[in-house]
Amino acid sequence: MASVGISVKAFAADMKVYVRVTASIDLIKLQLALDLLTDWASKWQLQLSVDKCFTLNLGKPKCDVALHIDSNVLPVVKSCRDLGVTVCSDLTPAVHIDQIVAKAHQRANNILRCFVSRDPQSLTKAFITYVRPLLEYNSIIWSPYLKQDIDRIEQVQRRFSRRLRGLRTYTYENRLKLLDLPTLELRRLRNDLAWCYMIVFGLTVLKFDDFFE
Repeated sequence: MASVGISVKAFAADMKVYVRVTASIDLIKLQLALDLLTDWASKWQLQLSVDKCFTLNLGKPKCDVALHIDSNVLPVVKSCRDLGVTVCSDLTPAVHIDQIVAKAHQRANNILRCFVSRDPQSLTKAFITYVRPLLEYNSIIWSPYLKQDIDRIEQVQRRFSRRLRGLRTYTYENRLKLLDLPTLELRRLRNDLAWCYMIVFGLTVLKFDDFFE
């Protein structure tokens, strides 16, 4: 792919083929890369899951050329799931947050409904184990900046803690103190700062110059 100026990222059975489109020649290169990929798969007797392939435009410029694999035209989508994170064409995290919040509320409700114990500490441990990871997975990629999105995520922990025995009348801040829990927003901030530290001091493959001046 590098021979035609196209970038490729692969993980297990997933592959992303992409290019920054500034002229029509870039789309020609992208189609050529797809043709090379098809030829390579045919040579090694590997079957491409064409029905799982699609085109995602990032940013305002749109790809108005129909890309295809063999004779199959790839549909253009507004969002896709990439390694557990839903990426939208405008790069906003709203759709991903919608999905994880809905799943987290459902799992939190199941904990309160299925556990025989009503002990707040035991239920909190279950929340930390089974719910919080849903709301924090890869948060450095999609960490929200709009107050409404921040509040929607926080509402999962706010609602769960309020339903614990003996804590309904306490404020959210006091409930967190009693349960020894930080806010989810604070945990995301700590995670962001940890990654910032690793980038600044060269402890990760990410390059300092790509993020800071």
